Amino acid sequence: MKKYNPLCLYHWNQQKKLLHVIPLLFLISTLSCLFTACDNFTDVDLPSSQLTAADVFENKATANAAMVDIYSKIRDHGLLTGYPSGLSSQLGLYADELKFYGLSGTGQANFYNNSLLASDSEMSELWNSSYNQIYAANAVLEGVAKSMGLSAVDKAQLTGEALFVRALIHFYLVNTFGPVPFIITTDYRQNSVVHRMSETEVYTQIKSDMEQAAVLLPADYIGIERVRPNKWAAQAMLARICLYLQQWDESSNAASAVLNQTGLYVWPTGLDGVFGKESLSTVWQLMPAVQGANTYEGGIFIFTQGPPPSLAISQELFGAFSSNDLRRDQWIKSVTDGTTTWYHANKYKESSNTGSSMEYSIVLRMAEQYLIRAEARAHSGDLIGSKEDLNKTRNLAGLGDTTAITADEIIAAVLEERRLEFFTEFGHRFLDLKRTGKLDAVLSTVKTQWNTTDRLIPIPEAELLLNPNIAPQNAGY
Repeated sequence: MKKYNPLCLYHWNQQKKLLHVIPLLFLISTLSCLFTACDNFTDVDLPSSQLTAADVFENKATANAAMVDIYSKIRDHGLLTGYPSGLSSQLGLYADELKFYGLSGTGQANFYNNSLLASDSEMSELWNSSYNQIYAANAVLEGVAKSMGLSAVDKAQLTGEALFVRALIHFYLVNTFGPVPFIITTDYRQNSVVHRMSETEVYTQIKSDMEQAAVLLPADYIGIERVRPNKWAAQAMLARICLYLQQWDESSNAASAVLNQTGLYVWPTGLDGVFGKESLSTVWQLMPAVQGANTYEGGIFIFTQGPPPSLAISQELFGAFSSNDLRRDQWIKSVTDGTTTWYHANKYKESSNTGSSMEYSIVLRMAEQYLIRAEARAHSGDLIGSKEDLNKTRNLAGLGDTTAITADEIIAAVLEERRLEFFTEFGHRFLDLKRTGKLDAVLSTVKTQWNTTDRLIPIPEAELLLNPNIAPQNAGY
C-alpha cells in the first residue's frame, strides 16, 4: 500500500477519490453527549447506515457533531492533550517547571534531558495529530461552505469554530516547531508537496483566521459547559497572538473585549474553584470523554506516595513562590516518605472517575487576559493600568500590590507572575521565556544539556523523507 505524507491526514482512495466516510453512530452520539448526560460517546443504538462527508454538512445535528469530534481529538491527542504526550507535561519538563523521575529512554525523559531526536515517535505524534486536527477543521470549512441545508446562522457558527481551531493548532505548531506549513485545504495533492512558511507568514495567517472567527462566532456559548468557543474565546486568543507579535495596543484591546463581558465572566473570590468545571472565570475548556471522568492532567500530575512515578514540581518552581502565596498551598501539594518531600501540581484535584465530572481541562481563562493586558499596557506606557491588572492575580493569591515602579520592573513582575499563575498549563513558561529571549539565560543554569537550538523541537524525520519541500531540518538536529 502506498504511504502518503501525513499532511494528507487520511488515506484517501486516490483512484476513486472517495469522500471520507464519517460513521453516523459517532456523530450523533458525540452530539448527544455534549448536551445531555449520556454515560459515554457510544451510548446509542447502532444505526444501519453511514453518511458521506457531503451529507454530514446538510444537517445541523451531524454538522455540529463533526465539529464536536474535533474537540475530542484535541483533548485526546497532540499538543493540547492532558496526557503525558501533551505540552502541559512535555514543555514543563523541557523548561524548569517539572523534574522527571520515570524511566530513561522515554519521550518524557528526552524532553527533560533536552535530547530530542527527529526520529522520536513523540515528534511524529505531535506533528501528525496536529495536522489531523487541522485537516478536520478544513473539512468542516469546506463542507459548510458547500452546504445547502444549513442556515446562515449555523454556517457562521461552524465556520467560526473551524477557523478558531485551525488558528489555535497552528499557533502551537509554529511556537514549537518553528516555520511550518499552514494548511488550508483537504486536497492531499496540495498537502503532500507543501513548503514550510516563515514564522511571520504563519502568524499572519493565524491572526487572520482568529479575527474572522471573532466576527463569525456568537457572543453566547452553545449550552452551559463553555466547551465550544464563542466570540470571546477568539478574542482571548487574539489577545495572546498580538502579545506574541508585540502588537501591544491590539493585544490590550482584545483582552479588554473579553474582560468587559462582566455578565459572562466573573473574577473568582478564591482559588478553590478556579479549575472547577463551572468556574465563571473560564473562557474555554475541553470536556472529558465520558460522564464522571475528569481531566487527564489530574491523572498525570497527581501522585500519593514517593518517589514520584513519573514527574513532580521542580525545586526551582516551588522555590519561586513566596511563603504567603496561596497558590503554593492550594495549587501545589506535598508528598513525603518521612525523609524526602516531593511536590505535585494540584490545580486539578481529581485523578479518577467521580461519578459526575468535577473538572474540565481549561485552555483559556480570565487570569491570562489580565496578565496579557498588564504586559501590553506596560509596554504602551500605561503603568497605572498595568499595575491594576497585575494586582488582580496577586491579590487573589493573597499577595499585596506589586512594588514595581518602572515599565521594565512591571514587565518583569508580570512575567514572574505568569510563571506562578500558569505552571503546567500548555507550556506557558517555556513559550514566555522563548518569546522574551530569556531561554538561554534561564535554562542554561538549570539544564546540563541545554543548547540555544533547543528553542525549537525537530521536524519529524519521516516528514522530511516524504516531502523534501519541508526541508531543511531545524538547526541542531
